[in-house]
Amino acid sequence: MSDIAQETIDRLIGAVGPKGAITALEDMQPYLVEWREKWRGRSPLVLRPETTDQVSEIVRICAETGTRIVPQGGNTGLVGGSIPFETGDEIVLSLGRMNRIRAVDPLNDTMTVEAGCVLADIQQAAEEAGRLFPMRIASEGTCQIGGNLSTNAGGTAVLRYGNMRDLVLGLEVVLPDGRIWNGLRGLRKDNTGYDLKHLFVGAEGTLGVITAAVLKLYPMPAEREVAFIGLPDPESAVELLALSKQASGGQVTGFEIMPRLGMDLVLQLLPEARDPFAESHPWYVLMELSSGGGGGALRNAMESALEQGFEKGLVADATIAASVAQADDFWALREGLSEAQKLGGGSIKHDVSIPVPDMPAFIRRADQALQAVIPGFRSMAFGHIGDGNVHYNPLQPEGGDKDAFLGEWQAVADVVHGIVADMGGSISAEHGLGRLKRDEIRRYKSDVEMELMSRIKRALDPANIMNPDKAITP
Repeated sequence: MSDIAQETIDRLIGAVGPKGAITALEDMQPYLVEWREKWRGRSPLVLRPETTDQVSEIVRICAETGTRIVPQGGNTGLVGGSIPFETGDEIVLSLGRMNRIRAVDPLNDTMTVEAGCVLADIQQAAEEAGRLFPMRIASEGTCQIGGNLSTNAGGTAVLRYGNMRDLVLGLEVVLPDGRIWNGLRGLRKDNTGYDLKHLFVGAEGTLGVITAAVLKLYPMPAEREVAFIGLPDPESAVELLALSKQASGGQVTGFEIMPRLGMDLVLQLLPEARDPFAESHPWYVLMELSSGGGGGALRNAMESALEQGFEKGLVADATIAASVAQADDFWALREGLSEAQKLGGGSIKHDVSIPVPDMPAFIRRADQALQAVIPGFRSMAFGHIGDGNVHYNPLQPEGGDKDAFLGEWQAVADVVHGIVADMGGSISAEHGLGRLKRDEIRRYKSDVEMELMSRIKRALDPANIMNPDKAITP
């Protein structure tokens, strides 16, 4: 039974029409389960509007009746932010049918898109216009830009281009009372008061529903060099990053780190994958440089950085991709890591950021501290070391009990997050807070920060109907 009145449900279905509403339990299941199946919610209704006006009408009805709303994009999040609770008193508002690219302006280097556009489709549309949209994440074939914006997604190119917050110029948002704020401006400069769009980027749907956005585009790189590199330790990776920035004039687009354990798991998962080296190494870095110049200058910069790395003892072995296909194969080794972890059994995942120079010390401290909590655990630290964001995901001991290991989630998080806080880092670098870290964050943010966020939530959403009890409690 639903806790939402049937009259309200009927009005909401009327706002989108029968084709825009899902009420059968079996058809709603993909919208009610997190992809790792860590959370499973309940709802009487999934709404799939086609227009901003329909979203506005839905939110207006919900505001009038006190009905709670869970906005949802591609449902690829990792912290439970897009899944309703088990109470059955929330509707799911899925933006997937709002998937139109409204405009592409190559001269202004902008693209106006609706929130339900899949990230890979945006990348393709930019490429067809001779431009680059640089957001790159593993879920780009299914995630939607509204979700990317609502979580301030990061990815593998943050080092060069920034997070989603850096890639958006304007937004269209349906506010918690149903009004539409049209802030779709393709301006690089607009110094006319508070920059309202940044309230909604990273807010995880708690302040309103993003329905469209003006995105930044960039020139397509004329030259791209990708190298796979074996190293002795993470300290060498940090030093190599500095060398590479200097040698390339700041043209490092990606700089990803992975341990040997990660390489072994990926080679098991991907039968077509090949180890780039004859000998194994404790750590690996995938480095990408890109520029609009051409003429071989970037290849020279890559070779110069690696040569200096060899001379300083930072690099044990390296290979530069000889073709686009080989470059893609190198990236497949890195991008297969998230899925490959399942082969290692249970893993307790952390999405943390630390100042780049301190990342090796963080990994070392966390490894040592966790041995006292779970002797024999296997360290899995990988990701975007170029921007200080590493996914620290301890794996269960070899042959250990998965359920018992996962039962230590909070104890492990206490250790890892405590070290992160002590080192001036963040317990959520790019995944957001959602349900997973909503309460956890109170231990690490100051009372002033928490009070400011609560005030903003209460000011914009006084009835607390927008994705309630996710990310922030008013």
